[in-house]
Amino acid sequence: MQLSTQFYRKLTLISYFSLLTWLVVWHFALTPDKVTSVTFTLIMWILPIVLPMKGLLAGKPYTHAWTNFVVMYYLLHGLTSVYAVDGERLYAVIEILLCIGLFIGCSMYARLRGRELGLGLRKLKDELADEKRAFESSSNDN
Repeated sequence: MQLSTQFYRKLTLISYFSLLTWLVVWHFALTPDKVTSVTFTLIMWILPIVLPMKGLLAGKPYTHAWTNFVVMYYLLHGLTSVYAVDGERLYAVIEILLCIGLFIGCSMYARLRGRELGLGLRKLKDELADEKRAFESSSNDN
């Protein structure tokens, strides 16, 4: 059973805003005793996840695809925290789960919506065949 494009869009948006909210809660409410400044925390943890917001809200497949690169930053942070920070393991597990939901939602939405819009990548064999025809026709002209 294949789920619909709208399902993955909803999964993306729910995971995205949940992750954004979770990051604010984690870094400003649950661990306020850290020695990092508010400015540093905003730049390091909040700014990267805010960057794709406009494109995600607009439903742009390309933004959904490159958002996965941003999500990997948070996934890596979560995995590192699970391993290295005893007092924050539960927080990190929540971050990991939200990242997984966001990754799946973004990947599948970009794939399905891209197909609906005809934005898919051409197969390599088709590209090579076109290049071969172009080369042969140019060499026949000479």
